[in-house]
Amino acid sequence: MKGFLKSRLALSTVVTTLIILVVSVLLAGVVTYFAINVTSTRVQEESVHMTKQHVWHDGNATAQASFLLINTGGRDLVMDKISVRGQASDWTNVYYSVTTSAISADLVYQSSLSNGMNVTIDSANFTFTQGSTSDLILKSGNSIIVYIDSPDSISSNDIGLTVGITVHTSQAMYYKECNVEATS
Repeated sequence: MKGFLKSRLALSTVVTTLIILVVSVLLAGVVTYFAINVTSTRVQEESVHMTKQHVWHDGNATAQASFLLINTGGRDLVMDKISVRGQASDWTNVYYSVTTSAISADLVYQSSLSNGMNVTIDSANFTFTQGSTSDLILKSGNSIIVYIDSPDSISSNDIGLTVGITVHTSQAMYYKECNVEATS
């Protein structure tokens, strides 16, 4: 009887150790899951959709670029720089219009760009503002239509070639390629 009691206690020690091990692993798993959940719900990432990009050249001396940028993320973004073919565009050559409207029509070449110019897209009228020396801010859920007057390094020899447009924000760079088109 004494041997039976000893073997029963020996089994109890093994079971207790296994229970403690399983509980500690489950506790560690729950703590890890909670930490990941808290971290992922508090971190909102930038999410931007760049579309309708164009670069035009008139064959003489005038080039123009345009694109539509939609902030689909949960945070506002700051545009630090816009480059065409790797060359930063001066903010005074950038014309923009911020909107909450959906835009389905394509962007077209504008014969002249100026501060306060009005452009009709999808039967809606958009007023453009000339960029200043500061960065552009785009709130979450908004869209921005951008026209760039005389982007550097685009010439008539580039018609038909592919160039890239890059938007630099405080978090990332958004890059799209398009072909240089003739205006006429």
